[in-house]
Amino acid sequence: MTVRIRDVVESLEAAYPPELAEQWDAVGLVCGDPAAAVQRVLFCVDPVEATVDEAADFGAQLLVSHHPLLLRGVHGVPADDPKGHLVHRLIRSGIGLYCAHTNADTAAVGVSDALADALGLTVSAPLAPHQEGASTGLGRIGSLPQPEPFARFVERVATNLPSTAWGVRGAGDPEREIKTVAVCGGAGDSQLDTALAAEVDAYVTADLRHHPAGEHIARGDLPGKQVPALVDVAHWASEWPWCQQAADVVGAALPDTVEVLVSTRRTDPWTTHASGAAPDAGRTLA
Repeated sequence: MTVRIRDVVESLEAAYPPELAEQWDAVGLVCGDPAAAVQRVLFCVDPVEATVDEAADFGAQLLVSHHPLLLRGVHGVPADDPKGHLVHRLIRSGIGLYCAHTNADTAAVGVSDALADALGLTVSAPLAPHQEGASTGLGRIGSLPQPEPFARFVERVATNLPSTAWGVRGAGDPEREIKTVAVCGGAGDSQLDTALAAEVDAYVTADLRHHPAGEHIARGDLPGKQVPALVDVAHWASEWPWCQQAADVVGAALPDTVEVLVSTRRTDPWTTHASGAAPDAGRTLA
């Protein structure tokens, strides 16, 4: 049986329906002939030089990424532009590119399910369902097998996600007992109020900003108020578990016909981390 790019696309779109994508998003086949034969498929978070290198080294005919390459409207793809260069290189190398972004975020089993599974959570519902009772929607609510202190939970997150220079940061009482957890792969500070309303013990997401995070934690200082502790991870690390999920989707749909591989190239843009001196270590603070 000869597998075509269109066969792989059909399997992905059955799992991550394109109609679930946000209107502003750009999902689907970016380049490549739907009729082209496929023997190997590489899965990654970012379609960048490093993952195109990996696809070429693997001998892949298709690269499947979570993030779009051409999210904004373009009027050309000249080879002296970074994204245009990748398009030219993919075409010259005979490698197609398919992107599943917000449709994979909100699918019935998607990005946040993969994140929850990596953390050992049992998922019970979407954090922000598309409608009441729906299995689709942004984020997931889950629970740990046994309660554990927040400091230990932060270590759990760090241990079970790929390491990055960004690291894993926690905001909350280190001794607080954590049992119920909300997760949202990718940038999730827009769901802080949703996590609060869900009355979970902790919320794990990426790209938390100073002011929204600080204001969220400050609510817990009010009498009778308790807010979810926060765990902030690198954007790339929060979405990387999805790559294996997507690879399993294709492997199950096309068994013994294509070889799948999950990228091991760390494409998080942050490459160096340094801890500053404590305020009492010889510095004068204004």
